Amino acid sequence: MNVSWLTCLIAARFLLLSALFALAPIAAQAQERQSLLDVKTRNLLHEALSGELAKDHVIAITRHHRIQGSRGYRAAAQYVLGELRKYGFDEKDATIESFRSDGKAVYQTWQSPSGWDIESAELRMVEPFDERLVGFPEIAMSVITYSNPGQVRAEMVWVGEGTKEDDYKDKAVAGKIVLATGYGGDVHRLAVLKHGARAVVCYLDDERAQQYPDMLAYTGLWPRSEELANVTFGFNLTHRQGEKLRQLLASGKKVVIDARVSGTGLEPYFMDVVVAQIRGTERPEEELVFSAHLDHPKESANDNASGSAAILDVARALNSLVHSGKLPAPKRTLRFIWVPEWYGTMAYIDAHPELTGPALGGKILANLNLDMVGENLELLHSMLMISRTPDSLPSALNDLVEDIAAMVDQMDIQTPRGSLSASNYRVIQFTGGSDHMMFIDRKIPGMMFSHSDYTHHTSEDTPDKVDPVELERCELIATGAFWYLANLTPEQAREWLAWTVASAAHRMGLDALRAQRLLTAAHKNSAGKSWAEAQNILDHTLGREQQVLGSILSFHSDGEITRSVRSYQEQLKNQFAFFSQELRVAAQATGARVIPALDAKPDPRIPVRLTRGPLDFSLPASRLAPEKAAWYLSPSFPLTGNDRFELVNFIDGQRSISEIRNAVSAEFLPVPLEAVRRYLEGLVEVGALKWREQ
Repeated sequence: MNVSWLTCLIAARFLLLSALFALAPIAAQAQERQSLLDVKTRNLLHEALSGELAKDHVIAITRHHRIQGSRGYRAAAQYVLGELRKYGFDEKDATIESFRSDGKAVYQTWQSPSGWDIESAELRMVEPFDERLVGFPEIAMSVITYSNPGQVRAEMVWVGEGTKEDDYKDKAVAGKIVLATGYGGDVHRLAVLKHGARAVVCYLDDERAQQYPDMLAYTGLWPRSEELANVTFGFNLTHRQGEKLRQLLASGKKVVIDARVSGTGLEPYFMDVVVAQIRGTERPEEELVFSAHLDHPKESANDNASGSAAILDVARALNSLVHSGKLPAPKRTLRFIWVPEWYGTMAYIDAHPELTGPALGGKILANLNLDMVGENLELLHSMLMISRTPDSLPSALNDLVEDIAAMVDQMDIQTPRGSLSASNYRVIQFTGGSDHMMFIDRKIPGMMFSHSDYTHHTSEDTPDKVDPVELERCELIATGAFWYLANLTPEQAREWLAWTVASAAHRMGLDALRAQRLLTAAHKNSAGKSWAEAQNILDHTLGREQQVLGSILSFHSDGEITRSVRSYQEQLKNQFAFFSQELRVAAQATGARVIPALDAKPDPRIPVRLTRGPLDFSLPASRLAPEKAAWYLSPSFPLTGNDRFELVNFIDGQRSISEIRNAVSAEFLPVPLEAVRRYLEGLVEVGALKWREQ
């Protein structure tokens, strides 16, 4: 018999059987079913939540230039606190906690931003003709954040991207103003701090900027502690403006710029975190946390006035429902936090050691992070993306939120000023980029609600693109899920477990399909190694899904539920055994006789963490000698941001380097052991990790 024909036959059989496992839950969904959340509670929440009120909050918040550590951010925080007071949250239940933000204070591996405040700014071309280019405060993003006050009239020099040393070769920039297309802080670090330029002017030159030439980007100087005394200033321009200046320079004309910034500039200040809570009646120590980052430049509506406004409206609605008696007080505590993204969350968690999940012995059971949740789907051609928890923290929270999202998707939500857009959402594999990562690091299952579109971090992110309907949809999904968990009954726990079991079987079928495709795509000479990689996926999937089922016990753990969880975990082993056998048959058809170890020379060293994460994104490169840092900054560095986050999350003092590599490879795509080894060795060298003594 022809081997390739046999391989195709076995592969087809495997794919069919995998599909039957994978699609069984989908077939069940084809018949309309009731959501885990009961209809009465759903209707009460729907009536109380208001995307219209949330959009009013968006408009109010976007009036503030709310950079981390700035006076503008403090004004926005005071607005949120004032609204909470109107909604009945007294001094015990809503407050602001402040943390030092001076560019020197360090929270774990994160240096705090400096405080910052400016009053006015202007960028004007005076030669070859007079033209006012941009001004502050009318276009807040025009001034690169964390600029100091100053005034300079100087000739302009073009340096291309301006973020590499080669960009300055044979360029006389000392005493000049630099024009570049790179990120403001990176350009300033080279042009001003190293080569003596007076200031920088940056503009977008990517594909979206060419399509939308009149928007400008949000960039920041983000000075390091040792740079604070030497910071000058910079401006952002639109693509159209930047290209006009570049073409003048390219034509040989002398371009002279007058630039001035007035105000305080960098200063020691504070990061404010607004905190509110609705206290639980039976298990107040067990908490569910809503989070949203309040910062970003004026206007920055979707990012993230939308998330901040949404959880403010959720707090209002739930407090009103409880005080009116329409809903009983929750059994578990609901906490709401509005944070300066990354830095403020790190500082807040540092100050609250109780913020740990069950795996670390804590009582914080879940986090829902709302970051960009109001996009008008019709205007921006966007969709809601709900990011699952990563494989380092498997949780049935994902399945509950997915169920509530499906419920909301079937509802006809309309508001007087809202769009007529149809619901459009996806529940996606874990992705980082926001404050849910801090909770995940503390073993608190965290999910992110987000949208993405061309306006991200630009002057086009304005309130007119925020949709009350989409705000209300996102509010209802998040509120429905957390209210369900806050008041979970034994009957609800059993229903949740049954739904999660079906979802786990579905995911195992999909991962088995992925493993099979990895095997069939392999060259015959590498079939043995591909078999090992494929089996690694199945091994990892079994462990993950067993942990998913077990996570329900953090919310309810009576004898009946515990017995059911253990029984279902055993059943998953049967499904795993079937898929493993099918994989073996398919592998043997390729001629692979023996499954070798995943690594010819596994690395048995066991890393141990010395700091809380997530780690500063620049590590380890920022603390290594230039020759060692070069690899981490080069295109040959193969680890994505999600890879690196999960590599650190899988460090538990028990897993070896090889085992950590295998876990990340099963979750995402196979990564080279050598890259993982070198990355972890770098973190050991800079003091973020150490090796466990054998």
